[in-house]
Amino acid sequence: MEGDSQTAAVSWDADTLAVVERPRSERSESPTPGLVEGTEPGAGQKSAIFVHSQSFEDLTAETDEEVREEPGSNQVEECEEKLQVLVLDKEVEEQHGNDISPDIKAKDEDISSEAWRSHRKHMFVLSEAGKPIYSRYGTEEALSSTMGVMMALVSFVEAEKNIIRSIHADGCKVVFLTRSPLVLVGVSRTCQSEKELLRELQYIYYQIVSLLTLTQLNHIFQHKQNYDLRRLLAGSEYLTDNLLHRLDRDPGLLLSAVTCLPVASSARDVVSSSLQAAKSKNLVFSILLAGDRLVSLVRKKDQFLHHIDLHLVFNLVGSSSSFREGEGWTPICLPKFNTAGFFHAHISYLEPASELCLILVSTDREDFFNMSDCKQKFLERLSKRSAYQTLKEALKCPSYSVDQVGIPELRHFLYKSKSSGLYTSPKFPSMYESDEEQERLLGLYQNLHSCLHHPTRPLRTFYRCGERENMMAWMTSGFELYLCFSPLGTKALAVSSVNKLLKWIRKEEDRLFILSPLTY
Repeated sequence: MEGDSQTAAVSWDADTLAVVERPRSERSESPTPGLVEGTEPGAGQKSAIFVHSQSFEDLTAETDEEVREEPGSNQVEECEEKLQVLVLDKEVEEQHGNDISPDIKAKDEDISSEAWRSHRKHMFVLSEAGKPIYSRYGTEEALSSTMGVMMALVSFVEAEKNIIRSIHADGCKVVFLTRSPLVLVGVSRTCQSEKELLRELQYIYYQIVSLLTLTQLNHIFQHKQNYDLRRLLAGSEYLTDNLLHRLDRDPGLLLSAVTCLPVASSARDVVSSSLQAAKSKNLVFSILLAGDRLVSLVRKKDQFLHHIDLHLVFNLVGSSSSFREGEGWTPICLPKFNTAGFFHAHISYLEPASELCLILVSTDREDFFNMSDCKQKFLERLSKRSAYQTLKEALKCPSYSVDQVGIPELRHFLYKSKSSGLYTSPKFPSMYESDEEQERLLGLYQNLHSCLHHPTRPLRTFYRCGERENMMAWMTSGFELYLCFSPLGTKALAVSSVNKLLKWIRKEEDRLFILSPLTY
């Protein structure tokens, strides 16, 4: 934690971002938000939901434990079982003509065409033997020689007892991430920093590990270094495609945080207590989602979920419509929790046409019927309360307008509470409704994020004027805040708006965040 004081909270002057000390008050007695971790708006009042980490820095850390235990026969069977399920899911999607991501259409692009070269960002995965595994655009077969050159560069630098991290040339960044036995490469002409691209490569790596487990991955290449991993991953590429699509659109993956469905705290508490009551011996996590938003998460005591693992769960559920057809049962590796083995997830929607999806994570592969019983207990308990109807009403308007904040010049914002690992943001206003404009705005947020998380010269505050909007960022030990203002506003106006916005978030925090997470 960047702030060491545990006995005093801090405030700020009305016209500047200078910190002013004040005696710490009880949360309920002081509407003025604190800047230090644990006192900021959205901070959990009880136990945490997620593993406490430094978020972005944790994700891009150099070290990563590699488990090299020999996989048992059960794990191999689970791996094959999951991949077969994913292949079937993909076939169902294709039969119904559902396009998960526009990137899928680019798979058959000719790599010598101008269309392929015009993509602003490419992602490649290959083995340490130079075998192609994944490409976002174009076929892996056509790119085998290109990936061979990439591996040759990595090997040449390693021969000199060094590590290749990136190449910068002609406005293009080429970023390398080696996670034995895989090598991941990102090629970008965007304004993203090297560290931002590294974060995206890390997500791709964890996506592959979540399908196979690191133990199984190591086992495969220890026995056959030139193994073609595409044979094992065939049919699951759409998960990585969809994940990359999310990385371009979802602020949560940028912030290493999760957003919640805005709902009255009384209704959320009923949902959490109902999940808590529907427990089983081997149940580890009970998660209720509403689309890409978290409604509630109840965990086993002393077991914490990492936000990366939850994003992978979001991606799994959002990438397939087959879970709507009944109760799904699939093995899933949560790589930030344990890279060595599979959990088993019971995935089902509360109603066929509803966005409410219940995920029950168990340690026992034979626990399907117990998890199904847990779901019925949860539904029976929830249906007897008015909270269920409140949830259905909240789904009709799953976000809120920035106009509710009452700052005319403010167009959009992202606010992350560091201690809870949750963030909130309003829906996009009319000038950012198109996909192109939303990606452009997220690109501006990425630029601010890069400035605040620069590896050698990190900033605490940043303000930039532009022709189409003015952008501002502010980071303390308790929160990160990114704001988009009208280009007619001034810096002084933006600074004075921060205080008003944070007070509004504090006022609405019990609706926007999970303040009192429960455990079994």
